[in-house]
Amino acid sequence: MINSLADTVTLNNQVKMPGLGLGVFQIPNEQVSQVVKDAIISGYRAIDTAAIYRNEAGTGAGIKAGLAATGLSRQDLFITSKVWNNHLSYDETVAAFNDSLAKLGLDYLDLYLIHWPGKAAFKEAWLALEDLYKAGKIRAIGVSNFQIHHLKELAEFATVTPVLNQIELHPKLTQTQLRDYLASKNIKVQAWSPLMQGKLLTDPALTAIAAKHKKSVAQVILRWDLQQGILLNVKSVHKERMLQNADLFDFELDEDDLQTINKLNENLRVGPNPDEFDF
Repeated sequence: MINSLADTVTLNNQVKMPGLGLGVFQIPNEQVSQVVKDAIISGYRAIDTAAIYRNEAGTGAGIKAGLAATGLSRQDLFITSKVWNNHLSYDETVAAFNDSLAKLGLDYLDLYLIHWPGKAAFKEAWLALEDLYKAGKIRAIGVSNFQIHHLKELAEFATVTPVLNQIELHPKLTQTQLRDYLASKNIKVQAWSPLMQGKLLTDPALTAIAAKHKKSVAQVILRWDLQQGILLNVKSVHKERMLQNADLFDFELDEDDLQTINKLNENLRVGPNPDEFDF
């Protein structure tokens, strides 16, 4: 388990990745540069974007500004983007990667993900990611929103195992079976929408646990993730909230807390079902 914002976990290809990062979903391109700069100044070392967010150029500008403000080097950061795999061919996937790299103003990515599996849609895209990885243009490759059957299909032709699967995960959608499967394959779990887009912040059970620890409900939920070894990307546009979201390391949930939170599961999604979503 990570014990500070700077702590890393080791992926299955031995690359080290910060356990807690900033996600920039739905942050407009004209605003995201300042957000990313503030995050880097505040101690965040992982930044997660995607082609479909349409803010890679602003994210890249924020990375450049953050490095200049802190004196850090590119190697101190861990940058993730994702290909919007709309039944892309091999060549289209390579072109999409190069476009993301150009918009970000970077020479390489630390992690590149297939954003959604689609339906029989990801073989050529994955083979392109493997070749980009083997060429040294990406330090690690993975997937997002893959279910167990997608992962089994991928394993039939993949020569590189994904390092992680980024999935919707929160107390109302604990995804226990999928997480157990990923653990058996040494694939990390990373949560998106860990706060269920704010819908959990008034939950009575979580409110009681937060009061017990003198923390916010958001901090309790994020601590629940960390104590289970779940990697996190947390979105905020406010520097104060970024710092609060990272203030997770001076308390610990006990077994009763963890069981109470686990019992909140309803298999309830706020995002699309990967088995139904086909771009």
